[in-house]
Amino acid sequence: MSSSSTAPRRDERSGAAGKPPMRDALVEAAFRLFTERGYERTTVDDIVALAGVGRRSFFRYFPSKEDVVFPDHERCLADMTAFLAEGDGTEDPVRRACDAARLVLLMYAENPGFSAQRYRLTRKVPGLRAYELSVVWRYQLALGDYLRRRLRHRPDGTLRADVIAAAVVAAHNNALRSWLRSDGASDPEAAVDHALGLVRSAFDAGPAAPAVRTEEAEDVVIVVARRDAPLWRVVQELETTLTRG
Repeated sequence: MSSSSTAPRRDERSGAAGKPPMRDALVEAAFRLFTERGYERTTVDDIVALAGVGRRSFFRYFPSKEDVVFPDHERCLADMTAFLAEGDGTEDPVRRACDAARLVLLMYAENPGFSAQRYRLTRKVPGLRAYELSVVWRYQLALGDYLRRRLRHRPDGTLRADVIAAAVVAAHNNALRSWLRSDGASDPEAAVDHALGLVRSAFDAGPAAPAVRTEEAEDVVIVVARRDAPLWRVVQELETTLTRG
């Protein structure tokens, strides 16, 4: 990650307690079975039997079988929302949104082997791809809500916020998936920084400065031209008028 990023490391935000061991055991058992039997042929009963716990324990941590494939997204979404809310309102909103997106990268980079394994699984199971898209949409909503609050003073604030949020998510995911396709062999932070840098370069311009009235700006020039006159002739008439003035 670039030195300019202010996104905190996940271990700084989640505390030292870590995840419950039973939760880890359930995820490990699930992915072992998904690899051996396939996702569709694996049931919740199979997972809890291999993990050595009861069904109630499974559903205490995961509402569905799909959720065990994405065990950290709820935590990451909460981290992102909290990080965006911690801003004091003076920071650049585009930079803040990009830094928030890096939290998702850090979640994936915590365990490259697991992240690559999950990526391969989601490419094979259409239902998991759809579930993943719903998770991505929630990240985009969180970014959009933050940006709409920060850009509400602009006439196009809502539109700009939605466009920037979509661009941040698209740039982040493009770099992240490129890293996952390499099975974690490339540098994910460099790739994501480069992608998000493109977003910042496109949208970092602040709100338009208000017009300043000067004595020279008080002159009004009116040019009369036929409706079907070519543009070059209108420009020529304007230049002639200004020259005479």
